[in-house]
Order: sequence, then C-alpha cells, then structure tokens
Amino acid sequence: MSDTQTQTPSRDDFASMLEASFAGQDLAEGSVIKGRVTAVENDFVTVDVGLKTEGRIPVREFTGPGSAAPAVGDDVEVYLERIENALGDAVISRDKARREESWDRLEKAFDKKEPVNGALVGRVKGGFTVDLGGASAFLPGSQVDIRPVRDVGPLMNIEQPFAILKMDRPRGNIVVSRRAVLEESRAEQRAELVGQLAEGEAREGIVKNITDYGAFVDLGGIDGLLHVTDMSWSRVGHPSEVVEVGATVNVQIIRINPETQRISLGMKQLMSDPWEGIAAKYPVNATFKGRVTNIAEYGAFVELEAGVEGLVHVSEMSWTKKNVHPGKIVSTSEEVDVMVLDVDSDKRRISLGIKQTQRNPWDVLAEKHPIGSTVEGEVKNITEFGLFVGIDDEIDGMVHLSDIDWNKSGDEAVKDFNKGDVVHAKVLDIDIEKERVSLGIKQLASDPMDEGGYRRNETITVTVSEITSGGIEVTFGDDNNMKSFIRKSDLSRDRDEQRPERFTVGAKLDARVTNIDKSSRRVSLSIKALEIAEEKEAVQQYGSSDSGASLGDILGAALKDATPAEAAEAKKPAAKKAAPKKAAAKEESADSGENFDKMTKAQLVEYAEANGIEIVKSAKVAEVRDVVKAAAGK
Repeated sequence: MSDTQTQTPSRDDFASMLEASFAGQDLAEGSVIKGRVTAVENDFVTVDVGLKTEGRIPVREFTGPGSAAPAVGDDVEVYLERIENALGDAVISRDKARREESWDRLEKAFDKKEPVNGALVGRVKGGFTVDLGGASAFLPGSQVDIRPVRDVGPLMNIEQPFAILKMDRPRGNIVVSRRAVLEESRAEQRAELVGQLAEGEAREGIVKNITDYGAFVDLGGIDGLLHVTDMSWSRVGHPSEVVEVGATVNVQIIRINPETQRISLGMKQLMSDPWEGIAAKYPVNATFKGRVTNIAEYGAFVELEAGVEGLVHVSEMSWTKKNVHPGKIVSTSEEVDVMVLDVDSDKRRISLGIKQTQRNPWDVLAEKHPIGSTVEGEVKNITEFGLFVGIDDEIDGMVHLSDIDWNKSGDEAVKDFNKGDVVHAKVLDIDIEKERVSLGIKQLASDPMDEGGYRRNETITVTVSEITSGGIEVTFGDDNNMKSFIRKSDLSRDRDEQRPERFTVGAKLDARVTNIDKSSRRVSLSIKALEIAEEKEAVQQYGSSDSGASLGDILGAALKDATPAEAAEAKKPAAKKAAPKKAAAKEESADSGENFDKMTKAQLVEYAEANGIEIVKSAKVAEVRDVVKAAAGK
C-alpha cells in the first residue's frame, strides 16, 4: 500500500471510523437520548447529544405549566428525529421526548385503570385539550363534570386528575374524562355518607334542584329525593309551592336503598298526622265548611283542614243537575258547605255531599205545588210522548200526550204548542223518590162528557158535520166539542130511510144515547133506537097494537087532547121520523111475538140494544131470544 493510500482513507474506512466514534451510544433515530445543555441563546437551547454536531431546540419546548427553561450544563432528555439534516445539524426535540415519556407512563396507568394528572390548556370543537405532562389528550364537553358546566374558566391551567377512556398510540389519540374521576370519588363519598345515615332520622338539608315530581336536597355531600307527595299532608300542585332552590329544610329519611344508594326524604313526616282520630273530628251526618281544591270528571275534592280532603262525588252535588260536569256546579278555591257521608280512616278517605246541606227541592215542590194545584211554566222540550214544562229550581214536569186535550188525540194536540210557550197546567202527581212530576193541561177544564151529563137512553140534539157512505158524523155539546158517528144501520128503522145522503151538513136532529165508554171517550148514538123508543112510549100511553088502531090514529087522538106545548113536543119526533106504513106493519108483527122466533141473533141483539135490553152477546140465540121476549112482555 502506498503512502498516498494510507494518508487518504477510503469511504469504507470513513464509515468504520464513524461507527467507532458512536460506539457505546444508542443513537437510533426515533428514540429518546440524553444530552447536555451547552448554550441558551435568545429563543433556542443548544444541546450536545454526542454526535458530530449539536442540536438546537426552541426554548418554548422546555417551558410550560410547572416548568422553566434549563441552564447551561443541565442534562436533558431529547427525542432524536434525525442524526444529521441537510445542514449537518442533529434534529432533536424536547416536546417529542416528553411525549414519548408520557405515552409510556400513560399506557401503564391505562392498563392499571389509574387516574393521571393533567391540565386543561385549550378549547376545541366538542370539548377541550388536556396536557398530560407532554401528551395531548381530548376531553369531551360531556365529561367535564357530573352536571353541565356553563363556565370552565376556573378549571383552566389547573392540574387535576383525569381518567383515560381510550388510547391509540399509532394515531396519537387519547380521550380522557374528568367526570369519571368525580363520580368515582362521589360514589366513595356517598357510600361513606350513606353508612352514616339511618331510616327515620331527621336531617337538615339544602334544596339543590326542583322538578315537577319533587326536589333534590343536599344532606352534606349526598342528595336525597323529597317527593311532592311527602312535602305536606295537604294537596301540593307543584313542589315550588312548598320549597325553593337554596332554602334550608328539615327532612326525615324515609327510606335508603342499599343497592342503588338512593335516599327518599319527607317533610310531612315531621308534622303531626291530621288523620289521627279523624272519625271523631268529622262524624257522619255532620256539616262543615270546606274549600274546593281540585275538580275532576267524577267529582270535586274539598279540604276540611290542612292535610284532610274529602271527595264530593258528582252524584252528591245537586238535587236537580244531573249528568253535569262538576266544574259547572263548583269552582276551585270556592268555600262550600258539605255533609260527611262516610269516613274510612284506614284508607284516608272521606265521602262528602253538598246537596245534603240543602233542602230537597222535591219536598219544597210538593209543599208549594200540591197535587191538584195549578202551575205556570215554560215549555222546555217537546218529545214524542209529551211536553216538559219548567216549574221551580230547574225542575220540569211532564204533560203526557193523553193529558193535553179532552177531544184531540195527543199527536194532534201537541202540534198546538212550541218550545218557549208559557202554559198553565194542573199537578196530577208528584213522585219524590223517582223525582217525577206529572202535569195535565186538559184537566184545567172539566171533561165535556161530565159537563153534558150524558146517560144511556137519553135523547140529545146533534149537528151533522160530515156525511160518509157508512153513516154520518155529528157534533154535540155546549160548544159542539164532542163527536160521534152514527152508523148507516142506525139512521132509521126503515131500511129505505137508512141512506146517509138524505141528510145535509149543518142539519140538526135528535138521537138516542145507546152507550157511553169513558175510557175510549166514545158516545154511541142511534136515530133508529130513538124512533123505536118513541113509538113504544106512544103505544104504551095511548093504546096497543092489538086494538087495531094505527100509530097515526093514536098520535092523532093524543095530539087532539094535548096542550099546545105537548102537541109540539109530540110532533117533533113524528115529523122527523114518522115511520111509513110498511115499517109500522113490521113493528106490529114483531110486537105480536111471531117475528121474534124468526129473527136472527144479530137482529135480536140489535133490537135489544135499541130498546135498552141488557143481554149477554156471547149467549146462544135461544137464550137471547128468551131475554128479548121476556123484556117485550111476549
């Protein structure tokens, strides 16, 4: 080897010498190595890490919460990114060295599920940035505290414990929670405090929060629920009516759940129970004053005293208002008189009544308007079975269709009335138990049938009002307010005269009453029966058919000797209903007794009705014939 080759080393010789200079040092890129501060100038710190050149690190990487810039001669750990850059300088970092150190420490804490210390250093979208001693972590907003925090300013840059929820070293992601540490600490504290509490114990607490169902009370590091039903013996609409946030209250521990460590509190338990001896304080049938506290579909609650309420069922509110919402009878906060109907101290229930404190209007009605008296009222409603007329205190009486008019049918009579009409009616009946009043309008006037005093076999004067093929319709009475129908067969004894068309509307004539049926309000009339009766009377007075004298001879002799008035009375029926010779001959043959045997049952019945002979229509024809013959003296 020449001297030139010895003095000028080859590339391989240079590499060997470089490796020899690094002997004894672990200078692999991407690792943490130790170095010594050689200079601190302006914004940079120069560190010798044993390489051919020194590295420079910004001062800010050494400063931070709880740390200051190093001095010349201090040993520091740095992260070797590159042994030499393009300028020949070593590329080192204090932040990355600290980060690598922190990751090792944090991974150990994460495996052991131990909290780590850190500080909130900044705000980012959805949460905050936490410095965990070199490693940066993300703190979600929901994990800052147990309850939502509006202002996190007091928590910034203060070292405090955090729990690591998630770690991903390759990606450099760490998620931490402050809330988990607080909850764990709170759970330990809660368990310790719960162990110091006992059911039935009275404690003083501060109201921290109010909800619709109650309030949360702080008992000194642990919260208990004060339910709205345990705040007062009285009805409470909302907890804010009894307590307010920040107020100090005395409560009793009602129940402690050892599994969930939930505590139930009560205030009313520290007060005397108003239901003790309630039956003696509020005896049945006694009357008291109360205040309406609540109204429901089925009734109203009335407070008798603080903590004692009773229910007035809707059926016990009014004597007359049925199927009405309680809110239309009473109103909230109204003072009312109530009667105690029932007391159940075990179930803490009192049944009350309002209507019992007032006199039954049905009793008053019976006294004020006894049966037979006349009332005046407005037609409130018209139904298919009658009229409803208002009387007193919203009590309505009913006028049945059959009690509207004596002569008109109910369907016709009800058409004469309209809703709102003021009418007079007679009280027919009062049923207090069923709460019914029966009224009658037609009863204000006397029955036309009673007024006329009509009797069977009486002769009355009627007026023809209508002519039909089957007979004639006639009216009679003082005001022609009664009607009857005379059948064709009853128009005359003579069949030739039984023609309805021989009569004229408006004509007046006499007829005999053959039957009266008050239930159906029918008066049966017959002209034929009148003719037979008049002829029979004339024969009895002035002769018989056996004498050979005709009816004309008899009536002529009677009229000759009679006074002018008697003659006029005798001529009246004869002029209207004088029987022809054929009819007289038929009558004479019937009176002789021979014709009764030849008459049919129908003829015998018709003869009996015309002459007022009582027979049994269901009897046999022979029996009817015997009765008729006996009555005729044959």
